[in-house]
Amino acid sequence: MRIPTTLPPTAPRGSLRRSVGLFRAFRVEQTDPDRFYGLLAADSVEEARRWVDLSGASVLDIGGGPGYFADAFTAAGARYAGLEPDAGELTARGSVGANVVRGSGLRLPVADASVDVAYSSNVLEHVPDPELMADEMLRVTRSGGVVVLSWTPWLSPWGGHETAPWHYLGGRRAADRYAGRHGRRPKNDYGVNLFACSVSRMMRWLRLREREGAVEVVEVLPRYHPSWARWVVHVPGLREVASWNAVIVVRKCG
Repeated sequence: MRIPTTLPPTAPRGSLRRSVGLFRAFRVEQTDPDRFYGLLAADSVEEARRWVDLSGASVLDIGGGPGYFADAFTAAGARYAGLEPDAGELTARGSVGANVVRGSGLRLPVADASVDVAYSSNVLEHVPDPELMADEMLRVTRSGGVVVLSWTPWLSPWGGHETAPWHYLGGRRAADRYAGRHGRRPKNDYGVNLFACSVSRMMRWLRLREREGAVEVVEVLPRYHPSWARWVVHVPGLREVASWNAVIVVRKCG
């Protein structure tokens, strides 16, 4: 299957058509990963261009997976490096991509202030200490560089991933229910490689780093929503359910 590298011209950035297209692709995340992740990577690069000039920029992608984001960022002119903790994800497309290493987002094997962009898509909910990972991304970013954090809030409809919507009754219960029905543990197993990461939790991290003068807030938004619906991420309570996927973008100070 051909992996898309650009969004269709009928889906302009911030439009309802774009949102519908992404949500439709999202429904086949596990059954047709080429369609979903290829489209998501292309859309993510288009979004990133609003915050930083990618041409010649060094990009570290934490949780880059099997190469969809590598293809998209490289096509945009960025100097790409990926980090992925899961060996299965690294080889999901048959081979490990160039300039990709296996490692942990909680201890990045990267020097201080060495990249222009630290990017992470759908990883924070998979680490037990998301604030530490965010701090690690700040550490490796140069002054004036950009950090992009995108994740699925726990109380969103897809917070439990393939165990949703049963995660609303408890993450462990949902995972056990999945195992009972399918004869195997879910790929995203609560308490093992899936954790509850709320929007409010990461907003507290953001405000703390902002008060310390470590970052300048560039944007906070719900990733898949049209531009006119981006206000939902700023409403406590509602944002936990309605954001579906939250994004925090900051510029490093100092």
